[in-house]
Amino acid sequence: MAQHKQHLFFKKGAGIFTEGTTATGIFFLYEGKVKVHKQWGEEKDLIVRFARKGDILGHRGLGSDQRVYTVSATALEDTTVCFIDFAFFEASLKVNPAFTYKLMQFFAAELQEAERRMRNLVHMDVKSRLADALLEISRLHDNLRFSISRQDLASFTGSTYETVYRILQEFIQQKIILAEGKSITLLQEKQLQQLVAG
Repeated sequence: MAQHKQHLFFKKGAGIFTEGTTATGIFFLYEGKVKVHKQWGEEKDLIVRFARKGDILGHRGLGSDQRVYTVSATALEDTTVCFIDFAFFEASLKVNPAFTYKLMQFFAAELQEAERRMRNLVHMDVKSRLADALLEISRLHDNLRFSISRQDLASFTGSTYETVYRILQEFIQQKIILAEGKSITLLQEKQLQQLVAG
């Protein structure tokens, strides 16, 4: 593994891979944060998930006959990844059952999370989805204070920029959050959790 891996560095805003391009390998996130997103209509993006240190990227290219990336990945900050090409990665899976089992557990957990997010998109109103998104991004950063663009929040909640902006203003007036530019601080985590539960 050590002989086949490559360390790659991506500056903030750089694309790690792009939806529809030939999938060549799998990425393990060493440092930084990444948004994984999918084209949704002509000009819209839907953020599927956020990834951080220790997460896997590009794995959805595994197992498909066409071998294309089904999503895009973009660095949200300066990011370092470990890249392993699919041929070697698949050979490793065949001879290492413990590794294969761990990957299967990862896929199962990711599928459960994707199903939860799809259910939320269908059954939750935008305010509840935004509360859920703020809590999830807070967990990603391990901090009640983090930076994210309003457009990324809209893409993550499956809403419009204008709707997200309006609801954030409500949260600010209700002293649930504090927002300055891209910086957001969660002041009332329990109120956000109640919105999600409700």
